[in-house]
Order: sequence, then structure tokens, then C-alpha cells
Amino acid sequence: MEILIIGAGAMGGLFGAMLGPFAQVRLCTTNAEHALAINRDGLLLTGMDGALRRVPVTALTDPAQSDRPADLILVCTKARSTEAAAQTARQLLAEDGLTLTLQNGLGNLERIAAVVGPARAAAGITAQAATLLGPGRVRHAGVGPTVLAAAPGQSGQSGQGGKIAAVAELFNRASVETRIAEDGEALLWSKLIVNVGINALTALLRAANGALAQVPECERLMAQAVAEAVAVGQALGVNLGPEDQLDRVRQVCTLTAANRSSMLQDILRGRPTEIDVINGAVVAKGREVGVAAPVNALLTQLIQALEATASQRI
Repeated sequence: MEILIIGAGAMGGLFGAMLGPFAQVRLCTTNAEHALAINRDGLLLTGMDGALRRVPVTALTDPAQSDRPADLILVCTKARSTEAAAQTARQLLAEDGLTLTLQNGLGNLERIAAVVGPARAAAGITAQAATLLGPGRVRHAGVGPTVLAAAPGQSGQSGQGGKIAAVAELFNRASVETRIAEDGEALLWSKLIVNVGINALTALLRAANGALAQVPECERLMAQAVAEAVAVGQALGVNLGPEDQLDRVRQVCTLTAANRSSMLQDILRGRPTEIDVINGAVVAKGREVGVAAPVNALLTQLIQALEATASQRI
């Protein structure tokens, strides 16, 4: 299978390294130094056990460098780059290919489907965790399930179902535990709720994921943010099922205990975060249905303040 990963940060790098031995993998990144290191030395993956593995893959810095269409495109960019990633996918995706978003937040699947077509777009969430250590180097920081689903209105289409099944089979062969869900909207909300509970708090506290499940003062805040997100989702008619959402967030914290969330990594590097499509999205969707989300509103404002004062950090 020809795979193109758009966004070669922590998650894109991890999936590139894990899928590399089982498929033809290329990564598309705007980081020239990162691309140079990957093309020269391969992707250097530090495993959960500390073992080092070098995976030969190709990195592109310009879509024009691609000489063949991709059967599968994984979008692993930040939400602010979704539109650009979708345009790249439209150029490089095979006619019968699939674009799979593994991004955080709400709205990415819809934006991608609008560009490549709903029949060629799918959603994914993953509890795998990774940290970008430097050019060409990524650390596997947590293991957890990956779940895939068709775009809304496409779950009954046999063509897309076959494509998603083939992707799931490949992921499982690559030791990325993967299953398929029927309800794409519920799937994306389940990922959103995990991000709502973990990302902003870890960024504000400068703590790894595990602290949120281990420290009662942290867990109380996490529970409040999650409860608001669940209430908003239910008011919107999202089928969140009988599963206890807070228990699932706690489980992710435990499975990825040593991981630094993507939002914490952004804050530490002085980069913009995805707060607007995570906690901010809960607040905005809550307004649509008349459900207040004051904890998420405060978390959003605090992260925005952190971003605004990055140059003044003590």
C-alpha cells in the first residue's frame, strides 16, 4: 500500500515508523531539517522499552516532489493546517484512495471531505502517544487502541467499508491495535472528550498525562471539563453510548502516563495550540444548544493567555 502522511510531527512520525516496515511510506513536512534527517538516516524510533529502531522512509517538503499517487493519506497536521492538507490530499490521492484524519478537535473531517469528497474521507482516533525528540527522531510514549469510521453518510457504502477494513488490517499487522466503528460522529466526540480532559490541563500544569489520574486536585478539574463536554455532546444528540467517559479518559491517562500531550509540547515550544477546536469547541457547541461550559471556557482563556505571553515567559 502506498501511504502518504501529511504532517510529520510526533504522531505522524510514530505512524510513519510503525507502518514503514509494512508499506511504502512517505511523509510530507514543512520542516526542511526534519526531512533532511529522515531522508539521510531514516526515522529513528525510540520504543516504549527504550530500544532504538531505524526505519527507512522518504520525506517530502513539497507535494510536487511526489511521483506517484497514494492509496492512503493520513492527515496528522494541526487543525489550523487542515485546509492546506486537504488540498495536498486532493492532488496526491489515488482515484480510489482514502484520506484518513487522525487529528484533534472537531471539524477536520468535514473540511477534508469537502475537498476530496465524502467517499474518499474517513475519521480516526488513536490513543497511541508520541513525542518528537528532534529532526528525524520520535519516541513512542504510550500505547492504546485506534478506531476508524467512515464519513457521515458513507458507512453503508461497501466501497469505503472495504478500504477502511484494509487500513485496519494493515494497522493491526503493524502492531497498531485497530478496530472499526459505525458512528463517525460519536467516534470524533469520544476523541474530543479525551482531549478536553487532558490537553489543556497538562499544558497549564506542565505535567505528563499520568498526573491527571494520580493527583486528586488534577482529577477533579479533569472530571469537571469532561462532564461539560459530555453534557454538550448529549444535548447535540451525539450517541456517546453507555461507556463512562471519565473512566475512559482516566484509562488514557494511565496508558500514556509518561507522555507530554500535544498541547503541552506546543506550549513548551512557544507554538500556537489547538485549544479553539478542543475546549473552545465545547464552549461554542454548548452555546448552540444552551448548555454552559464554564470550566472549558476558563481553560480556553488560560491557554490563550499562555500563548499570548509566550515571549514574556519567566
